Amino acid sequence: MPRRFVIVPAAGGGSRFGGAQPKQYADLAGMPLIACTLAQLTALDAAATIVALAPDDARYADVVGARPGVEAVACGGATRADTVRKALAHLAARAAPDDWIVVHDAARPCVSRDALARLVRELDDDPVGGLLALPVADTLKRADSAAPDGVVRVKRTEDRAALWQAQTPQMFRHRLLAAALERASDGATAWTDEAQAVEALAATGACGRPRLVRGEPSNLKITYAADLALARAIVAARG
Repeated sequence: MPRRFVIVPAAGGGSRFGGAQPKQYADLAGMPLIACTLAQLTALDAAATIVALAPDDARYADVVGARPGVEAVACGGATRADTVRKALAHLAARAAPDDWIVVHDAARPCVSRDALARLVRELDDDPVGGLLALPVADTLKRADSAAPDGVVRVKRTEDRAALWQAQTPQMFRHRLLAAALERASDGATAWTDEAQAVEALAATGACGRPRLVRGEPSNLKITYAADLALARAIVAARG
């Protein structure tokens, strides 16, 4: 039976978040944000969880410390793509071709156990994998960046009928994700999540396209300091 290996990229500095420390160490309900994330991910029953840290990270060992099944590895790169690629290389000797690689943002501490179970259940027999996502509900406007007066104006309204907002975890077969990341490593195309790399591989005919699994609005990503207030409310509501 395929096993699951989890990768948590945690090498970013969180420049948009601000503050004196990276956002993964911000306080959330009396715990570092990343500790809350790791606590939720225990529901995946992973063979191993790799926390991919920046090479100069000096906080994790002190504020999070050792956890069963969790390996802190200083393999972070300059970008998320580099970090995930290096974490996957760390797992290469242990993960079989059809094992699952689950990548989850360190800054998504509110992912529910129901959502995690749904992702695993719906992808169980899928040959490729997929991701949590939500159908876009808001009206979307494309900006006209070339407005002559320098004011940002609406260029057009986009059709949202087939648009989904990507979340994490994103879960793919090891062999396909490794192939997709290797193919994307030439830097010709900047990809912002693992699904995009697999989509590019699928376009060559090497595999099928990623599957969308319905996520939840509460699975927010902490990007700005103000996002912490909403995350705290979600955590408090769950008890």
